[in-house]
Amino acid sequence: MTTTHRSKTRAEEIYWRLRADILNGRHEPGSRLRVEALKESYDASSGVLREALPRLVGQGLATFAPQQGFRVVTVSPERLRELTDARVFVETHVARQSVTAGSIEWESDLLAAHHHLARTPYFDDAGALNEGWLHAHARFHRVLLEGCSNRPLRDIATQLRDAAEVYRCWARTPAESSHRDVAAEHRAICDRAIARDASGVVEALTRHIDLTTQLLLDAYGRREEQGEQGKREEKQKGA
Repeated sequence: MTTTHRSKTRAEEIYWRLRADILNGRHEPGSRLRVEALKESYDASSGVLREALPRLVGQGLATFAPQQGFRVVTVSPERLRELTDARVFVETHVARQSVTAGSIEWESDLLAAHHHLARTPYFDDAGALNEGWLHAHARFHRVLLEGCSNRPLRDIATQLRDAAEVYRCWARTPAESSHRDVAAEHRAICDRAIARDASGVVEALTRHIDLTTQLLLDAYGRREEQGEQGKREEKQKGA
């Protein structure tokens, strides 16, 4: 293996590790991605990191500004709403094409991805969001779209979905509730896709995306209210 190839392989590995850490909240939204600090924590050279970090910018997971360097993308309720509108517009269009044109092999892949997701617990033993579930969830949504032959469209849909995933960390709560049966939502999407019910898939996927956004916004609102309440109590104590 040549030195150049080893460098590319290492950059690919570091990119995927950084990407996973951003999506899982190990790097907070808006936080600096300092090359010197990352060199130590990821045991990577400056050159490797400078190959990996721009890819995160291209995927909408980080930003870059001269004299300021790289940061995890900042988040806000307004941006989440915009991302949701974009996701519904693009992802449902790609899903419709995928369901219409997908092969038998695509059906098999989708069934396997759904089975893996359904059998993977949402929480780990410590009660935290299970990283394995995040991977299985991303795979299911990715495979759902792979029946569409338009690769650029699929890539845009995946990029928008990844950008929206940052909000799971931002809301500091799972995008689920005791009143939601997310497993049933995924099952409905899968069943309608296998039945080649394109309109049904669009309807189920739209509802799935919109509900996730609403739960995240509700969680953020509760967190903000708790923060304001804490500030009022501190102010009263100091009075």
